[in-house]
Amino acid sequence: MTVTARTPVVPSRVVPNRGAAVRAVLLPVAAVVIAIGLWWAATEIFAVPAFIVPGPQLVIETLFENFAFLMQQTLVTLLETVLGFLIAIVIGVPLAMAIARSKVLEQMLYPLLLAVNSVPKVAIAPILLVWMGFGITPKIVMVVLLCFFPIVLSTVSGLRSTPSDLVELTASLSARPMQEFTKVRLWWAMPQIFVGLKNAITLAVIGAVIGEFVGASSGLGFVIVQSGASANMALAFSAILLLAIISIALFYILVLIEKRLLPWAEENR
Repeated sequence: MTVTARTPVVPSRVVPNRGAAVRAVLLPVAAVVIAIGLWWAATEIFAVPAFIVPGPQLVIETLFENFAFLMQQTLVTLLETVLGFLIAIVIGVPLAMAIARSKVLEQMLYPLLLAVNSVPKVAIAPILLVWMGFGITPKIVMVVLLCFFPIVLSTVSGLRSTPSDLVELTASLSARPMQEFTKVRLWWAMPQIFVGLKNAITLAVIGAVIGEFVGASSGLGFVIVQSGASANMALAFSAILLLAIISIALFYILVLIEKRLLPWAEENR
């Protein structure tokens, strides 16, 4: 009887974890395969000309035929995206910390931030081009403008969501304000901050492409514009596919970082 009582204990935690890991890989792959299948079926059934919507086979062939060229343009767009995203974090997180600690700053800056965020970025891109030229700088600034608001908003929201009982506990332990902030408020806000970062990283890719649409001589956005002008839709779709891969890769890199830094937050979901 003693043996039978002990036998069911061990595998109960292992199997669900493996199942969740398998689902996390297989379900996205299945969704991609289904989407490609529907894409192929639509082009075949409706006999869509390749200069309007190329089939997936033609897009993959074009991607490999122009692989070196497209990889070079991908690195340009990736550099603009990552640099702009990091600058937005360096500026946005400290500003959000200051806003979270000061109602005066919130009342002063929130209307300005809302105004900047509400302006269509496509309208700002030509102005940045006049001010900063055709180099990488206006593309990075465009990325910063798109990433800045969600990072600030999520960080402020996270810092102000700290439970009052935790704040009272740190006060009862005679913690200094900086200790309260770094050891309690900041760590409590980290899951919310990562929500803003994951939202911002997808916008970062969009910002880089907008900047390249308006004025650039390299980058995937430039490839799309030039391909559209020459009706080379297969090359344009190849660039779009690479943009999607960049967005997915950067998003899941942030997911992995979050899981490494905040395993307790993942367990509580």
